Amino acid sequence: MASWFGTCGALLGAIGVAFGAFGAHGLKDKVEPRMLEIWSTATEYQLWHALALLAVFFWMTRADEPSMAAHVAGWSFFIGTLIFSGSLFILVLSGKTWLGAITPIGGTALIVGWVAFAMALAPS
Repeated sequence: MASWFGTCGALLGAIGVAFGAFGAHGLKDKVEPRMLEIWSTATEYQLWHALALLAVFFWMTRADEPSMAAHVAGWSFFIGTLIFSGSLFILVLSGKTWLGAITPIGGTALIVGWVAFAMALAPS
């Protein structure tokens, strides 16, 4: 499972850089400035949580037996990023503002990920 989190973190990072470049260059003259801000927020959160997934990967590879909290952190970071950033990317590209109602679900998953990771890092 650890290597899966590492792979996902690296891929989310690569996609985040590509989407950031697309937003800065491909969308600049096609959407309103507010939509570019939303795209930028989605990209930023995706990149930060790609790094968080890589941190979970490294933590799990050094643990004798990765804790349940580490697994919860990894899954929460991955799923939370897909929902949070994904809903914002789709909102900008489609103009469907109701997607903004889904974004907090992803944000909640990201918060769960950070709390779970704190628990995994706590001394036993």
